Amino acid sequence: MKILAVLLALAFAAGAPAQTRVPSSEAEIGLSFAPVVRSVVPSVVNIYARRVVKAHASPIADDPFFSRFFGSIPTRPRLQNSLGSGVILGRGGLVVSNFHVVGNATDIRVVLPDRREFDAYVVLGDAETDLAVLRLVDAPEMPALEFADSDVVEVGDLVLAIGNPFGVGQTVSSGIISANARSSLVSGRPGYFIQTDAPINPGNSGGALVDMAGRLVGINTAIMTRSGGSHGIGFAIPASLVRQYVVQAEAGNSDLVRPWAGIATQPVDGPLAKALGLEVPQGVLIRAMHRQSPFSVAGLQTGDVVIAIDGRAVDGEPEMLFRLLARGVGTSADVVYLRDATEHRARVLLAPAPEVPPRNSFRIAAQTVLDGLSIANVNPALIEEFGLPLDTEGVVVIAIEGSPHRTRLRPGDVILSINGTGIFDTADLRSIARSRASRLAIEFERGGQRGIIRLRNGS
Repeated sequence: MKILAVLLALAFAAGAPAQTRVPSSEAEIGLSFAPVVRSVVPSVVNIYARRVVKAHASPIADDPFFSRFFGSIPTRPRLQNSLGSGVILGRGGLVVSNFHVVGNATDIRVVLPDRREFDAYVVLGDAETDLAVLRLVDAPEMPALEFADSDVVEVGDLVLAIGNPFGVGQTVSSGIISANARSSLVSGRPGYFIQTDAPINPGNSGGALVDMAGRLVGINTAIMTRSGGSHGIGFAIPASLVRQYVVQAEAGNSDLVRPWAGIATQPVDGPLAKALGLEVPQGVLIRAMHRQSPFSVAGLQTGDVVIAIDGRAVDGEPEMLFRLLARGVGTSADVVYLRDATEHRARVLLAPAPEVPPRNSFRIAAQTVLDGLSIANVNPALIEEFGLPLDTEGVVVIAIEGSPHRTRLRPGDVILSINGTGIFDTADLRSIARSRASRLAIEFERGGQRGIIRLRNGS
């Protein structure tokens, strides 16, 4: 921050308009980001990944018109390379990068600044938040970056972005924090981001955004651009969320365990705030709640407005979910909410979505049109997995193998009845699957819409 103070002093003298002048002291001439860069660079790595993808041999393969006449067009494997950056953040050679850089890769090579190279593999990856944790193979202890408190960074703070843009080698660019709490769609996905004007170009993905103390503020993940180059609008995943990934990877998790909220919300705008008797629009309104929701257990109700979690304001669902995920399962969060315009507090215990009732999943194995259909009892875990409405009950399709594609059912479809008989759990469907009815009328729900599929039964 001393550098920032001197720079501001040079730019603004006693309130007078800024004037260009030659540095007048050895201290001014020697101003540099070099000490920060020198401390950070050993912890930022280059990543080279390759994956095998299936590509259609013909450009018309995805055209529905041609598919009607020629059927399914075969695919052929193709090798796809990706280039990115990563940051050493944990014990035993744990490196964090973006999922879009290393996800589903068959071969990952990590190159350190001193040109040492190590094979690596993904120990925990999550496409939704675009983060992945790698472990280097047979790596010695290496310097790990310290985490900054990304919740207290302010607009205007100086930051450095370090990565490998365009594959030219490790590069440093400088800028400031342009905005906090960017929770709109970035690169087609929801999330919660720190915005910076430090240039971030292809290859910078997964690199470090650091403050003037050399601490990690965020992992660079995306840019907003029309040409493919950086125009000063870049986004980083906050360090407080990155830390949770490292903690879970060090604990041995191969999949990210998320706290379950069990509520559906909507942001409070001007008209809604007026209807609720609020002086200013703030928070998120709970419009639906599962009966097992930890918010319900803590005493909250539909119609309440959540305005803060752990002392941080909440103005949208992405921000609320970010706060819970960064807090982590097995902990509790201090929630401030409004009911009838009166402020209340509650302590919400954070845990994964419960498996109650038990799934009791099974795969239908019978000489019928349903053979190969896998189903399970709906519970909060499956509601979360398939994005079902919170009030969903009954039986859900979880997988389809073999011939059941003829039923036109899809994973995530909720089966309501067959031939007029209600389906309330997997035992009901198991009984019907054993029957030899010549025709089946399957009532189902998909995306909030109900439909009926009529099928001829048989082998």
